[in-house]
This record gives sequence, C-alpha cells and structure tokens, in this order.
Amino acid sequence: MPSRRALLKLLAGLPAMAMIAPAPAAGEALRRPIPKTGELLHAVGLGTWQTFDVGTDAEGRAAAREVLARFVKAGGQMVDSSPMYGSSESVVGDLAADLGVEKSLFLATKVWTSGREAGMRQMEQSMRRMQTKRMDLMQVHNLKDVHTHLKTLREWKAQGKIRYIGITHYDEGAYADLERLIRSEKLDFAQFNYNVMSTEAEARLLPLCAEYQTAVIVNRPFEEGALFRMVKGKALPKWAEEFDCNSWARFFLKFILSHPAVTCAIPATRNPDYLTDNMGAALGRLPDAAMRRRMVEHMRKI
Repeated sequence: MPSRRALLKLLAGLPAMAMIAPAPAAGEALRRPIPKTGELLHAVGLGTWQTFDVGTDAEGRAAAREVLARFVKAGGQMVDSSPMYGSSESVVGDLAADLGVEKSLFLATKVWTSGREAGMRQMEQSMRRMQTKRMDLMQVHNLKDVHTHLKTLREWKAQGKIRYIGITHYDEGAYADLERLIRSEKLDFAQFNYNVMSTEAEARLLPLCAEYQTAVIVNRPFEEGALFRMVKGKALPKWAEEFDCNSWARFFLKFILSHPAVTCAIPATRNPDYLTDNMGAALGRLPDAAMRRRMVEHMRKI
C-alpha cells in the first residue's frame, strides 16, 4: 500500500485522479467510511433543498413520502436539510415517523443564523422538527458565524446531543475559507460542490479532506439541473456501459463517487423514479482514472 504522504501527493497532483476506490461487490451498494470513526454510510444520500419544502400540500407530501420510502428500501441513510429550506425539516421528520424509518436514517441539518443563543434556539427547533433527540450531523450552513457555532457544536457533541460536526458551502468562492477551517478545526464533515463540470475541488478540497480525515458530502451534483439541460436530447455514450452506467444521472453521480475522498453525494428530488435512478449509481463498477478524464472531456465538448 502507498504511504499516506504518497497517496496525498497522488490525489493532489492529478486533476483527474490516478487512484480509484474499489467498486462494491456485485449486487452490493457502495458505502464509504466516515474517516474519523469508520462508520459506514451509503454513498448516495438525499438532499431536501426545494424538493421537500412542500408544507402541508398533500400531493407534495405523498411524492416525498414515496421518495423517502424508496430511499430507505435501497439502503439510503443520509438525509440532509436546513432551516433555510422552508418546511423541509418538518416534512422529513413527519414522513420518517409516518414510515417508521427513523432508526434507518442518518439525519443531517445545519445552523443558519448569527449569535450563540440564536444558534442554539435554531438547532433545538431543527431537532424538534426532524423529531430526533440526537442529531447525527449538525453543520454550519455557508459558514455563517462559523466560529461562534463551532464552539457550541463541540459542546453539544461532548454532551451527546449531536454525533458529528461540519461546515458547508456551495460555491468555489468560499474554498479559501473552507481550506482554512478544514486545516484548523478538526471537523468531522465538510460539504461543498463538486461535479463533472465543476472540478476545482479535486485540486483544493478533496486532497485536504483526505489528509485531515474529514468526511466529504458533495452538494450540487447535477449543478442544480444544469447538467441535464446540457445533455437534453443527447444519447449516453456507449462506453458508459464499461462502468455499469445506463443513465445520465448515474453518469454524473458515478463520476463523483469514483473519487475516494468522497463519502456521500446528496442529489435532491421529489420524483420517486429519479430517486431510484440516483440510488443505482452506488451499484456496479466505478470509472477508473482514464475513464474519468474521458467523462470530463466528453462533457466539455457538448
């Protein structure tokens, strides 16, 4: 096995990555360990931005319920939300209780306010809405008042109120701040954007997270739908079969999951069929280094 230093140099030095994590055994879904504990997580999670913000709308809740049911049936665990996402936290909590799947989920949400007391009140509200007495992961949303909240998160973790702590952002403009915090704060998780058309994280954040044993959650895996708009009406390349890929959603997700520093990607949907398609990205082979380069080149030519 390569030394840790050699592995980090390898990851940092090659834009398309020269080392690929092994694919899961046939028929098994890919799960990745949380570096600091070894706890395994299904590599495809569920985002809730916009998609679960349905309030009391019966039709919207019915669709979200089916999505959550299929997610758990497929072995999914991480459901990521935020108080910024309208009613999403409450909808997740209600539907999880209705389905009786609370113990199957890895619940993640965020603190998105300023000030210690306001942050504590908001986190307590989030836990009530998601109907849990112990949050699996609490993150500082978009680094808002990050140092104030990280102090509280450490206290709450020590008290057993939360299991893991982390930070999030969605834009490359925040990478310098993310880098500083990953180096200085001994975080359990970092969440940021990464996809086949937005690959800057490969050079800056992913090697750093590997070095500091920080789990990675990837948001915006489809660039908020922009990737699908790019390929609308275009056939999936025949060579995608080489890594067990038969849809564009899996093409985009398998690119992300094939980086060994990625713990979990969190595509958001309220369409049950899209959910099923997304979960399939954790099955079968993953692209190797040469294939990853081919995927990037293909997308940039479209």
